[in-house]
Amino acid sequence: MGYEVLVPMVVMVPLLGAALALVFSRRLRVQAAITGGALLAVAIIGAVLMWQVDVNGTVVMAVGGWQAPVGIVLMVDRVSALLLTVSAVVLFAVLVFSMGQRLADGDEEAPVSIFYPCYLVLGAGVFDAFIANDLFNLYVAFEILLVASYVLLTMGGTAARIRAGVTYIVVSLVSSILFLTAIAMIYGATGTVSMAQLSSRVADLDPGMQLILNLTLLIAFGIKAAIFPLSFWLPDSYPTAPAPVTAVFAGLLTKVGIYAILRSQTLIFTDSDINTLLMWIAGITLLVGILGAISQRDVKRLLSFTLISHIGYLLFGVSLNTDLGSAATVYYIVHHIILQTTMFLIVGMMERMSGTTSLDGLGGLARKAPLLAALAFVTAINLGGIPPFSGFIGKIGLLSAAVEDPNPQKYIIIGVGTLVSLLTLHVLIRMWSISFWRPKNKENELLVPGSILDRLVQAPNPEIARESRSVPALMTASAVGMVAITLLLTVFAGPLVAYSERAGKVLQDPAAQVDWYFQQHEVKEMP
Repeated sequence: MGYEVLVPMVVMVPLLGAALALVFSRRLRVQAAITGGALLAVAIIGAVLMWQVDVNGTVVMAVGGWQAPVGIVLMVDRVSALLLTVSAVVLFAVLVFSMGQRLADGDEEAPVSIFYPCYLVLGAGVFDAFIANDLFNLYVAFEILLVASYVLLTMGGTAARIRAGVTYIVVSLVSSILFLTAIAMIYGATGTVSMAQLSSRVADLDPGMQLILNLTLLIAFGIKAAIFPLSFWLPDSYPTAPAPVTAVFAGLLTKVGIYAILRSQTLIFTDSDINTLLMWIAGITLLVGILGAISQRDVKRLLSFTLISHIGYLLFGVSLNTDLGSAATVYYIVHHIILQTTMFLIVGMMERMSGTTSLDGLGGLARKAPLLAALAFVTAINLGGIPPFSGFIGKIGLLSAAVEDPNPQKYIIIGVGTLVSLLTLHVLIRMWSISFWRPKNKENELLVPGSILDRLVQAPNPEIARESRSVPALMTASAVGMVAITLLLTVFAGPLVAYSERAGKVLQDPAAQVDWYFQQHEVKEMP
């Protein structure tokens, strides 16, 4: 059996699972079992593909036997196989978290018959984006994500969620229109949307046309990735969703945008040098994100702004355009998917115990939930980049790649990145101290005039605080498992970094990325 038959399965399995889950719309446990089984299957397939591509090279599948540019070609290399596996594991962990919440609360947030199918469709969109080797298929993956994410974002039908959903859908549609326009322009100029073919055909275009096409795609992908100044929608959209949905959105969706930028810059637009622009955007994204986080009173919004700042680190890695830069970016993507998801799961548990995510109403959780306090502390210092955790390893990797070929601009961004790392640690430890160490205000959310909380910004249209509730064992188990995975990123940093370095070398060699196309499909590129 050729391993190429496994490639489309990572999309087919969750889509078939979604259809089957709808058949059992009135049976919660059966739906959950189907969803979990589908995600575990994708995780196993992803692990097999990781081994296969690392040993034997890229795995390719031409759907229906139709070759590009007519047919759809799916491709898995080291980067896409790694992200497939990590995404499936994260989706499974969040599923366990949501199962614990739903078993304890019943159908409080949204109709059971909708959640699990939409969750699987969302996963299918993420997986499809990672294996797409033509721009139109990537566009389809984004649209699958858009449909599923809008439903998940607005579940529960509260006013705040509907408002956030409207903002999200409008911004996403603008991004989709720009992406589709770019695809039409690229096809008109080159006669193909296959990334493998575009790697050579785009180079023959006028430099001005290359720049226009590159910037159009960058804007479309930049909205998805939430880079500055296209990140304005994120802090008001993600925090309103249920905790499991927020965790998945924060961990995965922006990384799909970064992945698309990484692919387009290393494969398609190799002769269109916008690395200097990307580097400055990365520095501004770092600063805007962390300054926004410093001013927040709501924990979810605070984490949403730190998410934006960390996108700056990833964009910085892309802008370096070197083997080490790409390797560090791949490692940091994996680190941030897992850490950001874990942090939002922990915040979901904090919200459940306190009835709010406002720093006004949090406090005293260390005595009430010492395990949760430990999980939150470990995750916070990891995100802050304290050694020897994966956050420190990832940032050192990015900074080391930057000083490999230094210039004044790189030193400026290195300084900004170092400052942002310290401020991130400050923000997260302040949040932890207020939430877990500080005794809860007996006056219940009355602020002391002139205190630090009194100077912070409240979330717009905050939802009404709920009564505190116990945390189910499944939610705790999911959070503990995710924290354990974050620690494994440190324990096994050596093999993962080595794998990322091998992936980075291929990313920086366009010929190596497309050799499979010309060898396996016997296509001679037009001169």
